[in-house]
Amino acid sequence: MTTTLSGATVLVTGANGGLGVEFVEQALEGGAAKVYATARNPRNWEDPRVVALPLDVTSEESVAAAAAAAQDVDVVVNNAGVLRYSDNVLTDDFDDIRSTFETNFFGALHVARAFAPVVAANGGGAFINVHSVLSWVAGYNAYSASKSAFWSATNSMRVELAGQGTHVVGVHLGYTDTPMVSEVTDEKAAPADIVRAAYDGFAAGRYEVLADERSVNVKNALSGPLEDLYPQLAR
Repeated sequence: MTTTLSGATVLVTGANGGLGVEFVEQALEGGAAKVYATARNPRNWEDPRVVALPLDVTSEESVAAAAAAAQDVDVVVNNAGVLRYSDNVLTDDFDDIRSTFETNFFGALHVARAFAPVVAANGGGAFINVHSVLSWVAGYNAYSASKSAFWSATNSMRVELAGQGTHVVGVHLGYTDTPMVSEVTDEKAAPADIVRAAYDGFAAGRYEVLADERSVNVKNALSGPLEDLYPQLAR
């Protein structure tokens, strides 16, 4: 089982985004020997320890090709995701809802299934799965549903991979100052702080990381009445 970045070979999905860039850079700061920075159209990186690798998580063929090219990976950061601002589960176009799930749930699951044997062959390894506070509470509803599904899959993955010595971390975060939530006006955390909390939790061997105060508050509220989470339901 791996719970250290020192000397590790790390693969980050969605590496072009605000969180993705931080996951790459902080992995290097933590001592990673190599980082595969993946995206549909990967950017250029100046650091020779970074390998830009094309990866479309919605394509099984692309995921399989990435896994074949990155056989030395022992830590996978499952970070790629999409958010549509109109994601109402009862009224939006079903194709848009399916597309959200294709990236946030099925895409992440494709990556996990393809790389589980790879990290096992390299000594056990680890997955760091990026969820959201919206895994636990409705908001941008199809996005929330897809992240909730991914959270549930992570719980199953954690149990299924324990036998091969693979550590699985689920990271929950609220609004973070990235292009994905540029239209949100609520207070946002800094991407660097979120990623630092994620890697610190990973290094400590935690199974779940609540990376900001909003995630802590919502997790604590889950045992209370639904009206506390959804005031609009109060009579």
